[in-house]
Amino acid sequence: MKESVTITWGGRPLILETGLLAKQANGAVLARYGESIVLVTVVTSKKPREGIDFFPLSVDYQEMTYAAGKIPGGFFKREGRPNEREILTSRFIDRPLRPLFPKGYRNDVQVIATVLSADDENDPDVVAITAASAALEVSDIPFAGPIAGVRVGRINGEYVVNPPISQMPESELEIVMAGSRDAVVMVEGGGDCVSEKVLLDAIMFGHKNIQEVLQAQTDLRGKVGKQKIEVEAPVIESEVEAKVREMAEASLREAFALEGKQNRNNAASDACASVREALAEEFEGKEGQINSVLEAIETEIIRGGIVKDARRIDGRSPTDIRPIACEVDLLPRTHGSALFTRGETQALVSTTLGTGEDEQRMDSLLGESTKSFMLHYNFPPFSVGEARPLRGTSRRETGHGALAEKAISPVLPSAEAFPYTIRIVSEILESNGSSSMATVCGSTLSLMQAGIPIKDPVAGIAMGLIKDGDTFVVLSDILGDEDHVGDMDFKVAGTRDGVTAIQMDIKIAGLTEEILSTALEQARVGRLHILDVMQQTITEPRSDISEYAPRIETVKVKPDKVSVVIGPAGKNIKNIIATCGVKIDVDDDGNVKVASPDKISIDKAVAMIKALVEEAEVGKIYLGKVRKITDFGAFCEIIPGVDGLVHISQLDNTRVASVRDVLKEGDEVLVKVLEIDPQGKIRLSRKAALNEDINKYRK
Repeated sequence: MKESVTITWGGRPLILETGLLAKQANGAVLARYGESIVLVTVVTSKKPREGIDFFPLSVDYQEMTYAAGKIPGGFFKREGRPNEREILTSRFIDRPLRPLFPKGYRNDVQVIATVLSADDENDPDVVAITAASAALEVSDIPFAGPIAGVRVGRINGEYVVNPPISQMPESELEIVMAGSRDAVVMVEGGGDCVSEKVLLDAIMFGHKNIQEVLQAQTDLRGKVGKQKIEVEAPVIESEVEAKVREMAEASLREAFALEGKQNRNNAASDACASVREALAEEFEGKEGQINSVLEAIETEIIRGGIVKDARRIDGRSPTDIRPIACEVDLLPRTHGSALFTRGETQALVSTTLGTGEDEQRMDSLLGESTKSFMLHYNFPPFSVGEARPLRGTSRRETGHGALAEKAISPVLPSAEAFPYTIRIVSEILESNGSSSMATVCGSTLSLMQAGIPIKDPVAGIAMGLIKDGDTFVVLSDILGDEDHVGDMDFKVAGTRDGVTAIQMDIKIAGLTEEILSTALEQARVGRLHILDVMQQTITEPRSDISEYAPRIETVKVKPDKVSVVIGPAGKNIKNIIATCGVKIDVDDDGNVKVASPDKISIDKAVAMIKALVEEAEVGKIYLGKVRKITDFGAFCEIIPGVDGLVHISQLDNTRVASVRDVLKEGDEVLVKVLEIDPQGKIRLSRKAALNEDINKYRK
């Protein structure tokens, strides 16, 4: 039987309904927001997966093109592999849900969010987050929800819940977040160098405005919710725990006291392997319990040192940042390159400049668009000392690249000031904490070395959290081990003036305003320190771009002259490209962009374009070519495609009996423009230019 709840949210109705569609799933909710509709289904396997020590959750968000009344492009005419937006939205859903399943639950859980209808004002991504939580709430799958997603904007100084898509260009920030009743559990977004105070207020505003959505889910569960599957918490026998602690604790403490990630990891791995081998016969079949105790000891060692002694495993205090080294101009043939190293995290970042032909063409539910800035992040296995096959770009790589791209975008010059397509590629060569923020720092250095006039340098830092009861410690520049055993991964990027990007994931019930405020301020101090170090290497963008980069000059022509530049079947533009060896982009507004590494070629092409669209000027002398002779005068072409009339009375200083006594078809002759009438007819004079040297006007 169909049941639903309806609330008004952000000035529009939000409807959550269940019981009509996908009834064989463990839970299914259809969410309507405006005319955007998302169906989310959740299914769990009957039995737990054996031989694993993680929770097997998969989340897929898919936008069906029929939802916007479109047919897919391409040969196959059906939806294919997920695009970047679908991958990022899948991560938005996954990240706040994952910590809310009970420890020890090893049944496969699959969440599928399908956009069935999409209007052009209500973005379905945050609706999908809420609908996923609602589907889990009404299902029998164990879940410590509900949570809800929301988008927060700030327009004309006012915070706005789920701003319509058409208003987002006016917003100085965009935050996608999720929260429970008591706390914030996930944040991702960016802004145009907004202050930490504005950002914190936006997050708390969003949290306040999801409370009614959370209650709606509770009301829906009250109507149709199923009895939850009971999960037995993993039991560790006291004898097993005592024996493992006796054998492992001392050696693990020694291992985590060593310097260097690889040394610590190798020593800890050897210590654990030794314990497993020694206890294999005595506790046969209880390997899972042994591993759980070993992991608990490692967690206690790392967290305990921070909470009790304010000392981290690499010897730093909670606010210390690892040593930083910066280099630029490493790769001679790239347009820009930089190496950013922070501790045992290292990013080699290159910048490439291209023309309009290199823009990324994208097709989504919102229509076709182009993208002139791209940042791609690669995380090869050798960066963490592993050997595994390369299988294409992972969701994590896509997400980290998108975060760094969001951080850099606000400081890029406008297309009018710098008409290039820009691609940044970050190769992570080493990783031990926050390679995405190393990418942000390396990207800034690479852009500056490439001669791109960015508005301000951007740096990024990753913050961690250790919370023990009411006590909490915020960590600056976290290590991989601290991320693994910690309670928060909080990345903040920005300039000296404000924040450009933020991403937060937590592993506990949620974060309070006090913790968020402390983390943002500590991140600001750390960011300024990193910027100071970066600017010791390069203080401002280079004055010129690389000699290997295409140089672009923009010629502005009247929109009605665009067809003249292109010519019939592209004849004119093809001729210029072939003659000068340049690339040319023309838009409908009359912007003609000419690109080539060779300035002489650009100048030649620009001259040819100007010649095509040149208009006659009164009083100017031209070298004309006689096209037609009549009894009353001669028609001369003074500009390609532009003719004027030299009346017989204007041929010479003396009377001329016949035009042909002076001129014939094909002659080159200097003429002066006397008049251009309202209809565009041009009156020329030969006698007014008789004293001019024709050779001065030959090209």
